[in-house]
Amino acid sequence: MIAEAGLAALWLAAALCGLQLVFGVMALRSDSSGAVSAIRPVAIVQGLLTMFSFAMLVWLFMRTDLSVELVAANSHSAKPWLYKFSGTWGNHEGSMLLWVAILALSGSLVAMFESRLKERTLTATLAAQAAIGLGFYAFLIFASNPFARLSPAAPEGRGLNPLLQDPGLAFHPPTLYVGYVGLSIAFSFAVGALLTRDVGPTFARAMRPWVLASWIFLTIGIAAGSYWAYYELGWGGWWFWDPVENASLMPWLAATALLHSVTVLATRDALRAWTIMLAVVAFSMSMLGTFLVRSGVLTSVHAFAVDPQRGTFILGLLILYIGGALALYAMRVGTVREGAQFEFMSREGALVANNLLLTAILGIVLIGTLYPLGVEAVTGEQLSVGPPYFNATAGPLALLLVAAMAVGPLLRWRRDRWRNVMGRISLPVLIAALALMALVLLTSPIGILPMLGLILAAGVAAASIAPLWKRNLRRTPLFIYGMVVAHLGIAVSMAGMAFESAFSEEVLVAATPGETHEVGPYSVTFDGTRPVAGPNWTAVEGGLTVQRGDGEAFVLAPQSRMFSSPQTETNEAAIRTAWNGQLYTVIGSSDGAGRSQLRLWWKPFVTLIWLGALLIALGGLLSLIGRVRRERRTMEREAWA
Repeated sequence: MIAEAGLAALWLAAALCGLQLVFGVMALRSDSSGAVSAIRPVAIVQGLLTMFSFAMLVWLFMRTDLSVELVAANSHSAKPWLYKFSGTWGNHEGSMLLWVAILALSGSLVAMFESRLKERTLTATLAAQAAIGLGFYAFLIFASNPFARLSPAAPEGRGLNPLLQDPGLAFHPPTLYVGYVGLSIAFSFAVGALLTRDVGPTFARAMRPWVLASWIFLTIGIAAGSYWAYYELGWGGWWFWDPVENASLMPWLAATALLHSVTVLATRDALRAWTIMLAVVAFSMSMLGTFLVRSGVLTSVHAFAVDPQRGTFILGLLILYIGGALALYAMRVGTVREGAQFEFMSREGALVANNLLLTAILGIVLIGTLYPLGVEAVTGEQLSVGPPYFNATAGPLALLLVAAMAVGPLLRWRRDRWRNVMGRISLPVLIAALALMALVLLTSPIGILPMLGLILAAGVAAASIAPLWKRNLRRTPLFIYGMVVAHLGIAVSMAGMAFESAFSEEVLVAATPGETHEVGPYSVTFDGTRPVAGPNWTAVEGGLTVQRGDGEAFVLAPQSRMFSSPQTETNEAAIRTAWNGQLYTVIGSSDGAGRSQLRLWWKPFVTLIWLGALLIALGGLLSLIGRVRRERRTMEREAWA
């Protein structure tokens, strides 16, 4: 009865979602007070029912109920409990139910806690959210039912994709989905504001926490996915420009632009129409990512290979929601009053430049991702657009973006003077010049992009803390600290990317036992291989004795694993992390003559990439807490006034 209870809750939630939409339309057409007062509890109960439905699916996976088709296809009784739990969303149907559960829960939270918007605008927002949810409920119930039964029950499950049998599965997809759904809330706020002609600072202040929370989770999710792929796939890279990687990057780029734009609208009442457009674009990118991953049009280790008919369903939803929002924007943008004016030499001007560069990078990534699909659909020819295109086109723009980001916080709002700006940026420029001098004098020649990246990273690191100069640090608002930490995180990540690109060393050999090879500061001796067995896999494990200079030797044990259900071979890298980088080792196949393929990398300061990402997310969290606190104090003062 667990599956039936989950499906019944899903049907009830879908019915309430339809009722929420009806109440919203009634309230907007007739200003019905009854409909307005009813829409909040309906949204809350809908969220609770959907979370209950998802909890039932988790229960089915944890007990390995092989009478449920989804469990039989994606689980196994011998699988460790962590992968039974995370395997709930390690498939198409379960991941979509998680997506919808987070969507419904977010709508419930808006209904419970949002008090800044006018009642009519909030009602329109919840109606827009219900319109989004209704399409995905229909998709789940009619095209991707996660609770479908098998008769008779399967004797054993087929197991989870071995590439997904990693703790990263428990962390990476949920954080990304929270980020995606946060953008749906921002989209609903934008649609609600357009419907009620209520685009202004109050609307922006209400939307900003959702955009910021979405951006934080997207940052964490992308960083977690990058590190997961880095150590799991065994190819030694942290970003491959895989189409599904791009599918998560594009919403982040749009959300970053939206975050800066909504801040200008909330604090300076400018960029009204542009903020609305970015909210639509950001959700469009999350919908596009959903389509790419689940449509079957991509071949990727990240993608779910599903029936293309489901992809057509999602494509229809994408066209309906985004097309409808763009049509509404076209009809109502003329009613959006122009915001406050500002000069180009101002913080608003820097944020506009930031937005334009982010949008240009987004366009480059979008074209590079979709162009091969378009060519294949029209001509049948298969093309590949890889790192050379993205690095050559997006790389220079990213450097310009970071430079603009460094200067922006040093400018004044509304208007500033060149002379004053030059004085404020003199120290960051000096530090960047010193970094250039150190690179020229102390290192061998490196590529132009890595060199510029290291120089800019040094300058941005100095510029990021400049907003704290001459401030009383105890009285500095928390969101200022958040901005400082996030921008510092950008500098740290950029330094890690540049160091890894410029100074990595790689050794690829067919090694016999007893051979020693040098890579970076390490001497690596191959001791041979031995068979090992895990809970649901067997492996050939390589033994490597490693020594750094005169330091104490240690052992690394990379593996080549074979899973039987389903039958798949994977590489498990063995990694040693030091303060200044990582030694990355992979064991490959044997040639039958006692030699094994051995791949060794020395990656200096590569961990700065993910440390910087954590700082970026921490900065976002500090900003979110600071903004929410300030808004709460403002509302309390207004209530007492």
